[in-house]
Amino acid sequence: MESLRLPNVKWICPTAPSRPVSSLGGFTCTAWFDVGEISEDGHDDLEGLDASASHIANLLSAEPADVQVGIGGVSMGAAISLYSATCYALGRYGTGHAYPINLRAVVGLSGWLPGWKILRGKIECSYEAARRAASLPIILTHGTSDDVVPYRFGEKSAQSLGMAGFRQAMFKPYEGLGHYTVPKEMDEVVHWLTTRLGLEGSR
Repeated sequence: MESLRLPNVKWICPTAPSRPVSSLGGFTCTAWFDVGEISEDGHDDLEGLDASASHIANLLSAEPADVQVGIGGVSMGAAISLYSATCYALGRYGTGHAYPINLRAVVGLSGWLPGWKILRGKIECSYEAARRAASLPIILTHGTSDDVVPYRFGEKSAQSLGMAGFRQAMFKPYEGLGHYTVPKEMDEVVHWLTTRLGLEGSR
């Protein structure tokens, strides 16, 4: 991350806890939450999502109040980042406890949005949630040849965010890209962060 040469940016890169993962036959590995098959009817591990979103928020809450805070990740890290974006908009976790971080940017690479089916209804029920959703910049990127998180789920996630009122959600496809990143994609993320966080004048 430090090779991205962004000025005045502090990177915090936590490692997910170890847990059994259903999609791997119960094999224990580092994972932000349990995940089975990624599908239209897939079950979301809301308890695991809330626990990881809370863990990451706790790490960020130690930062000074005048710092712009963002969350980003790849694959499952992208999923927890997008889930955190919905917690920010709603002002609470799925458990009902208050979400404490004022997010200013969210980056999701080769990931998906957990809970996308019910998001719009939740946001529309609250003026404050709609206002926060509309103000949050989000970038999603996805390779069209991703064989781990199929491209259509990245595209569907971006559409669901837009329909729920996340007006600044941007989706960028990469033709032929698999489940990995390439320099062109990372350059796009750097440009996006520089513009959205106003970093141009801080070099």
